[in-house]
Amino acid sequence: MDSQLWHCSDCGDEREFVQPPCVDGHTEDGGECPEWACADCGAALVLGVVGVPEVHGLRHAA
Repeated sequence: MDSQLWHCSDCGDEREFVQPPCVDGHTEDGGECPEWACADCGAALVLGVVGVPEVHGLRHAA
């Protein structure tokens, strides 16, 4: 299990975050799972790029 030190908002200090085995299939193609959990309190941390959906056909009321 991988681990990293990051700031935990719930604990209010730097804590060890662990990466449990991925059950969502993120690592099946050799990628990294974005999900981490604080080893002390269990707070979740998700790392990665967030995509923004394109908006088509936006209309304004007259």
